[in-house]
Amino acid sequence: MNRSNYKWFVVAMLWCVCFLDYADRLGVAALFPLLKREFSLTSVQLGLLGSVAAWIYGLGAPFAGLVADRIRRKTAILGGLFVWSAITACAVISRSFHSLLFFMAALGAAVTIYFPSAMSMISDYHGKRTRSRAMGTHQTAVYVGTIGGGFLGGLIGEHFGWRWSFIIFGGLGVLLALILTGPLREPRRGAAELEEGSSKSPENQLAVAPALESIRMILGTPTAVLLMGAFMCANFVGLVLLVWMPSFLYEKFHMSVAMAGLSATLYAQVTSMVGSPLGGLLADVLRRRWMAGRVMVQALGLFIGAPFVFICGRASSMSAVMVTLAAWGFFKGLYDANIFAAVFDVIPPQVRGTAAGFINMMGWLGGGAAPVIIGIAAERIGASQAISLSSAIYVAAGILLSTAAAFFIRRDITRVEAR
Repeated sequence: MNRSNYKWFVVAMLWCVCFLDYADRLGVAALFPLLKREFSLTSVQLGLLGSVAAWIYGLGAPFAGLVADRIRRKTAILGGLFVWSAITACAVISRSFHSLLFFMAALGAAVTIYFPSAMSMISDYHGKRTRSRAMGTHQTAVYVGTIGGGFLGGLIGEHFGWRWSFIIFGGLGVLLALILTGPLREPRRGAAELEEGSSKSPENQLAVAPALESIRMILGTPTAVLLMGAFMCANFVGLVLLVWMPSFLYEKFHMSVAMAGLSATLYAQVTSMVGSPLGGLLADVLRRRWMAGRVMVQALGLFIGAPFVFICGRASSMSAVMVTLAAWGFFKGLYDANIFAAVFDVIPPQVRGTAAGFINMMGWLGGGAAPVIIGIAAERIGASQAISLSSAIYVAAGILLSTAAAFFIRRDITRVEAR
């Protein structure tokens, strides 16, 4: 297989890994009613189950990024897949809230290595002309994994008990890690940039930057810092809807566990699968003509998506929920396609794993507080009101992106290209 075809085969292989990443992490939300009944959990305890993996994920993300820049990314990706799948399967031994919380925390720690390694690997196969499309296509695995974790996890749990959901998804991950050992190949660092530049020599491997220099390089880039802040806000809103909508629909519309899990994820994730590749294509086209092209596609998705977040919490019928979730999902896809591609425009190849780690830290430490905060708010003002108010955070994220595009991105891109 030639490189032109293989670089898309890499995206397909990583798509499968990403699917299980999100199915394992977010599938637990669909099981909340079953876990609440078995362990007599409060809303805050359920929120903690949704938040602890995100917090541990965020805390470990910078370290995972530094590791991804220093070891073979194939080893990090497949080794991580094997470990987090084994942890998922082992969660079946939980007999209390605290033991289940431990396994959710361990799962959060194990999956931290995936995104920094995968995004760095994709960026070395795909240069500026196809990077957003490749990452936007990869991003659809997040949506399918969320649907699969929500619906299939809820369906399996409803018929066979919640433990079988963990066993099946964990077993599939171990099997996939073994299957991909042969076909997934490690690219050299900076390969895409080197091929687009003047030298295509295989000896031209970009040197790894020291850890402190990598961190200074990222935090000294205003555009990257603003993009990380925007991701924190956007991820907060995303987790509000992804974690709490199954329970919201279960209680408000008296749906079954499986149907609540499916309805909470299907409409938004399917339209995100349309929006994400489209956002990647649009961003790649705009980026050739406008340095801020990727960032403004993201801002567009957030500004237009915010009203649908507000309406979603106030919806009084399932048809209204379907329409608002679908609309929000489409514009969320425009944003998601460029999360890493936009940052990589202002960050050199040798520190992209570290940059991806910092992005995830901001997104999952700040955004990961959403399930608990909404759990507390729901007990005081009701779930509908709490969900609607989160739309203001989407607007704040759009303002951060617009600021980066207006004042900093031209200088930051010029600086990284001069390197």
